Amino acid sequence: MTFELDNLGCYTAFDPDAMQEKIKAMPWHLQDAWRIAQASPLPEDYRQVQRIVVLGMGGSAIGGDLLGGLMARGGTVPLEVVRGYDLPHYVTGPETLVIGSSKSGDTEETLSAFAEAQKRGARLLAISTGGKIAAIAEKAGIPSWHFAFAGQPRAAVGYSFVLLLGLACRLGFYPDAAGELEQTVAHLTAMQAALVPEVPTAENKAKQLALALYGKIPAVFGSGFLAPVARRWKGQFNENSKQWGLWEDLPELNHNLVVGLHNPQAAVDNVAVVFLRSAFDHPRVQVRWTVTGELLQRNHIALHEVYGEGATPLVQMFSLIHFGDYVSYYLAALNGDDPTPVENIAYLKKRLAEV
Repeated sequence: MTFELDNLGCYTAFDPDAMQEKIKAMPWHLQDAWRIAQASPLPEDYRQVQRIVVLGMGGSAIGGDLLGGLMARGGTVPLEVVRGYDLPHYVTGPETLVIGSSKSGDTEETLSAFAEAQKRGARLLAISTGGKIAAIAEKAGIPSWHFAFAGQPRAAVGYSFVLLLGLACRLGFYPDAAGELEQTVAHLTAMQAALVPEVPTAENKAKQLALALYGKIPAVFGSGFLAPVARRWKGQFNENSKQWGLWEDLPELNHNLVVGLHNPQAAVDNVAVVFLRSAFDHPRVQVRWTVTGELLQRNHIALHEVYGEGATPLVQMFSLIHFGDYVSYYLAALNGDDPTPVENIAYLKKRLAEV
């Protein structure tokens, strides 16, 4: 480990594309996305749909997962996220709203499923910065919501989530979230004062957790509306930190993972578990957190707990997302990797284009 987290002079060379600034801009992204969602075209008859299917991959899909976690608590229609080329068989007509979410607009899996949804007569909406999906929508008269963002899709999570949230609110499928979103923006802005690189490690909890996870494979556990946040952390460790990461859903993991905690020994020595906890977790889940922690300790597995901050599920969700983004950023620094490029994904796309 050669990177000194408190040496501010190191950050410019390590982060030439300014991922730190994109993380810091998340509160503004949330506000801008809400403005776009309120002003963008939305046919009145979309209120008649009975379910929502979000098509997306990677950073463009996680917004749907996050909204799905909240919709399960307070929404009036089911929401499913589809990661892949194929559309679910049950999507057969206008009772389903299919949303193609692609930051670039050119994600081939999303385009494939979106085209199939067109053939089946679903109601459609495109969300992108442009690209092929926007062109398809314009040609077919499909509503298309545009946002401007120069950066990796994972750094645009404020847009991929809030555009969907605003849509759900406008359709009457989720309570008006304007006030709660304002609270979230204020909370994240206040959080940053304790998480930015200028704050020394002794006082910076994100730096402290990154140091604790350095050299380990982080396994992030979440429950209920925080399960997709655990998935987000895993993805940020993969793409920002350029390393392995895992995620699990509690209580499901109590019915399988806990049986295999002691093998192989290399995993016991090299895995570090992170609990993402909330006061809104089910009372029995609160008990399960305690007992699961006991099992980890009995098997000598490192454990760290992070609690959601704020008075509502939405605020807690994004407090944990924002904190996790900073942790992944500092872990990238410790790993000696630029947090922005995704060279292996670029290689995959190049090879796929050749076939």
